[in-house]
Amino acid sequence: MTATLDALPPIGLTELVERAALQTRVDRKYVLPVADAERLVAALTGRARVLDIEGTREFAYESVYFDTAELTSYRLAAHRRRRRFKVRTRLYVDSAECWLEVKTRGARGHTLKNRLPYAFDHRRTIDPGRDFVAGVLAGERIPPVGAALAPVLVTRYRRATLFLPATGSRVTVDVGLAWESTTGRRLGLPGVAVVETKTGSTASAADRLLWTLGHRPVRMSKFATGLAALHPDLPATPWWRTLRRHFPRPEGMST
Repeated sequence: MTATLDALPPIGLTELVERAALQTRVDRKYVLPVADAERLVAALTGRARVLDIEGTREFAYESVYFDTAELTSYRLAAHRRRRRFKVRTRLYVDSAECWLEVKTRGARGHTLKNRLPYAFDHRRTIDPGRDFVAGVLAGERIPPVGAALAPVLVTRYRRATLFLPATGSRVTVDVGLAWESTTGRRLGLPGVAVVETKTGSTASAADRLLWTLGHRPVRMSKFATGLAALHPDLPATPWWRTLRRHFPRPEGMST
């Protein structure tokens, strides 16, 4: 992937935020072989710029997801409840910058993300941020669960971000995907990429290229799909097609 990314002109973080701040957007996710992701990036030469920070174009991420013992957050998503939430810390590994994030979906179906700067050493606990989490959930009329939240899943991957000037769209390409649950089960997808397009009302050049390659948008959540893959006994109707096609049996599971 590195050589393919190197062929694209760069864009800095400040300019990317200014030019790709889509207020109303359509998000599409695709799960595909890394080789097809490389073909996509190569085909976008001349139509895309790549996020470049001090010469780095692929960035390592680590996210720790929190849920209750009953997996309230997961089950709300699995059963497609209108009001649901997700709590995680996100670590940008290269810079050691960390955030506590709360994503909520309200009655109108709008997704809102609130984030709080967080200490690196606190990324596996929400203790210093419990009041923040409780405030966000209360503001969205979601029953209080902050006191019961504990780590349930860690995800790791590397991400490249592209900007398509013609449509003001963004494309993220995630590779090196790995999950680890607090039960000790592990799962890696070294040959798989997750591509997400963030566009306005019109599909981007990246979407059209992916369709040409035979790929269509799928339901995929690194948290929910990963947890369902690690624990096949969980309800997973929204993601069963993605699980069946792309996720093998995880390590640490008895046959």
